[in-house]
Amino acid sequence: MSITVEDRKAENKALIDEVLKAYPEKMAKRRAKHLGTYEEGKPDCGVKSNIKSLPGVMTIRGCAYAGSKGVVWGPIKDMIHISHGPVGCGQYSWAARRNYYIGVTGVDTFVTMQFTSDFQEKDIVFGGDKKLDKIIDEIQDLFPLNKGISIQSECPIGLIGDDIEAVSKKKSKEYEGKTIVPVRCEGFRGVSQSLGHHIANDAIRDWVFDKTDPNKRPDFVSTPYDVAIIGDYNIGGDAWSSRILLEEMGLRVIAQWSGDGTIAELENTPKAKLNVLHCYRSMNYISRHMEEKYGIPWVEYNFFGPSMIEKSLREIASHFDDTIKANAEKVIAKYKPMVEAVIAKYKPRLQGKKVMLYVGGLRPRHVIGAYEDLGMEVVGTGYEFAHNDDYQRTTHYIKDGTLIYDDVTGYEFEKFVEKVQPDLVGSGIKEKYVFQKMGVPFRQMHSWDYSGPYHGYDGFAIFARDMDMAISSPIWGLSKLPFKKKAA
Repeated sequence: MSITVEDRKAENKALIDEVLKAYPEKMAKRRAKHLGTYEEGKPDCGVKSNIKSLPGVMTIRGCAYAGSKGVVWGPIKDMIHISHGPVGCGQYSWAARRNYYIGVTGVDTFVTMQFTSDFQEKDIVFGGDKKLDKIIDEIQDLFPLNKGISIQSECPIGLIGDDIEAVSKKKSKEYEGKTIVPVRCEGFRGVSQSLGHHIANDAIRDWVFDKTDPNKRPDFVSTPYDVAIIGDYNIGGDAWSSRILLEEMGLRVIAQWSGDGTIAELENTPKAKLNVLHCYRSMNYISRHMEEKYGIPWVEYNFFGPSMIEKSLREIASHFDDTIKANAEKVIAKYKPMVEAVIAKYKPRLQGKKVMLYVGGLRPRHVIGAYEDLGMEVVGTGYEFAHNDDYQRTTHYIKDGTLIYDDVTGYEFEKFVEKVQPDLVGSGIKEKYVFQKMGVPFRQMHSWDYSGPYHGYDGFAIFARDMDMAISSPIWGLSKLPFKKKAA
């Protein structure tokens, strides 16, 4: 039986009040600011964000190092990224994001390799600058085709005061101006991985843009249709499926930031006519900088699901001439039959199914349209590391009465799912097995559960298949959901 929006709001409030009872009074008061229900017409979702997680709760956030190395720098394929510090951080982040790339690993591309300075006690006591100097020499001997090096600082580097900037300048000079970038992304900085994104963006600004000779590549010839894809990390091939559509419109993609991207593409980006921004949270900083310094406009796009793809293609085309605008309509028309076939196949099976999301970046809002194209309803959503402007942008996607949870704790999320009883949960690897053991269908929405791409028209067909596969699997008929036990 369907319920009214007001009934849903009342149920959400009661649920939040019930969950908060498990906390001490002071903690409950602080967590209450991060939980709520969206009220239609409000400028944001009504929750606090980008605040330090409370001690003692199971937060799902990462650290600044994860935001820099794992998100922004790591996918740049022809650079070597040193995890500078103890081995654990590099090991844990080793090739975990499924950033696809083209190249010969270990020869001219290095994304799935791990490079670490493997700090020991003596390095903490005496400093690691000499070790870093030696590592860079070894890298140059063993991997001479690398095009640059980034130094991703782990916590001890900032605590002991190592001068990675001085080492970077010294080694860059030794190797004839080679790009060597020190990134001060120690994990203790900030409240989540979000500050790591910002630090990484600033490092590109200061150590790539500001140090690149504008005449470095005289063979690069600009065209009126040059665009750069910003904030797409090519997880499962997403950037490739997006690039296809842009090129079919007649645009030339001169850079991918940073999935399957190169240092040369980063250096060429200031020559773009438009930056198209996928992940706002991780790359809005550098987009704003390029707009201010180079006069390059930027526009957000959403290639999840046909409704949002159409809207985004037209928005991107509006920045160019009538030829590109006409081509955008041709692209939309070309894929219409395929989209209709996908919806006709899967919508009857997925119509009315309820979804709860909890992811990072932009996905808690961007994927909503794709679910709705299949007749599904997102009844709850939240972010790991959002800022207030993310929740402002979310209001354009969610419906009145949607349950909102910022930096949700493990306990809260389990209780929300238990009471709301969604047909599908989309979240991360840390949550996956908890909910599957509860008997709830689940899709890993950070790296597509080893599937993808989900972007673009081709990606929508895979997305629809995967959601149907998760919900319609016969395995759920063999398990008993804990919140559907019969009363004694």
